[in-house]
Amino acid sequence: MPRHADDRSATRAPARLSREAIVAAAIGLADRDGLAGLSMRRLAQHLGVDAMSIYYHLRDKDTLLAAMVDAVAAEIEADGEIGAAAVGGGGTGVGGEAAAGSGPAGAGAPGPWTDQLRALIMRARRTMLRHPWAARVLEARDTPTPAVLRHIERVLAVLRGGGCSVSLSHHALHLLGSRILGFSQDLFDDSPDTPATEAETAAQAAAWAESMPHIAELAVAVSHSGALGGCDDEDEFAFALDLLIEGLDRRRLAEQG
Repeated sequence: MPRHADDRSATRAPARLSREAIVAAAIGLADRDGLAGLSMRRLAQHLGVDAMSIYYHLRDKDTLLAAMVDAVAAEIEADGEIGAAAVGGGGTGVGGEAAAGSGPAGAGAPGPWTDQLRALIMRARRTMLRHPWAARVLEARDTPTPAVLRHIERVLAVLRGGGCSVSLSHHALHLLGSRILGFSQDLFDDSPDTPATEAETAAQAAAWAESMPHIAELAVAVSHSGALGGCDDEDEFAFALDLLIEGLDRRRLAEQG
């Protein structure tokens, strides 16, 4: 049974081992081998310690996974702080434009709020592409981690700074969903372990041609590849994001009369 951080026997944990070092090592393993290659025992071996030393800092694997995705979400925040430091400034302009550095952690950037929101979400996507396993962990969580909440706060700061009402900003969070964190939750997992060849795709389309002609047409015409899941490639993500943001801006203008 895993030992908790308040167990007296756990005080034998090596002084050199920290929670941050454990989480960083776990992220490195997951980046390299995926979640299937991550276990508490393997992580301990990687760090050169006894597994009980890890349990001193993180009581179980679920706690470890939560700490890992929190660290990944914090990377988005860190990138934003670097960008804000580069441009400086603050305050809110006219016509739905927020000035550079406005909002928490430098959420703002030069230009219209729509461009700011797109840039913020695409920055989150770049982070998820560095850690493809993180999207699956975030999908399975019922509650956001502190760094995820800070990222949502930055999204809301851009929406409110751009003139969106509290109600519209609330709807926007539901509308954008997981895209706020840079990934899409597909209807189906259509990313097989071994991608179909062109000949296999053509054969499947031919079999569907009579009974499901539109699906057959789609199967031949589009690519179903993507680093974060089937059909979740850059073009599809960016297309959906642009469409959603354009719709939000139209609704904002309509609310303002």
